[in-house]
Amino acid sequence: MSLLNTPPLDPIAEQRAARRARILKWVGIAVVVLIVTAPPLLWFYWNWPEERVVDKFLSAVEREDYKTAFALWNADPEWEQHVERYKEYTFGQFQLDWGPGGEWGKITQHKIEGSVTPRSKLTKATGVVVAARINGRGDPACLWVESRTKVISFSPIPCRF
Repeated sequence: MSLLNTPPLDPIAEQRAARRARILKWVGIAVVVLIVTAPPLLWFYWNWPEERVVDKFLSAVEREDYKTAFALWNADPEWEQHVERYKEYTFGQFQLDWGPGGEWGKITQHKIEGSVTPRSKLTKATGVVVAARINGRGDPACLWVESRTKVISFSPIPCRF
């Protein structure tokens, strides 16, 4: 028997080394996959929380559940306990705007078209513009959602999607 043909000194140590090599290989593959897929997913879903709030809001309007919709609009589930906070945009005005007599008529369907975080060199944007196509109309409804509080309002920035 020569030196090159000697049996392994510790078969258990060789098994551990082979197992460690397999684990490192799969961890490396997972890291590469994560590095490749994470940026596009982050870019695509960056404004997902704001889009979801608008989707919930419009779903409540479709069900004609205006109290829930107004709560989502103001991000205040207990808005009825302190109505005086909402003197500038009252529940009655909200019903006129979003009810069957409003600009959009009776809302029966909606689709979130997209969202954008406005960029400006002078100010930092605190919210997101979400565009929603209501009742299949050509022009989307542009809603502003504050990123921190999730308060919805009409967008000061026009949107074109």
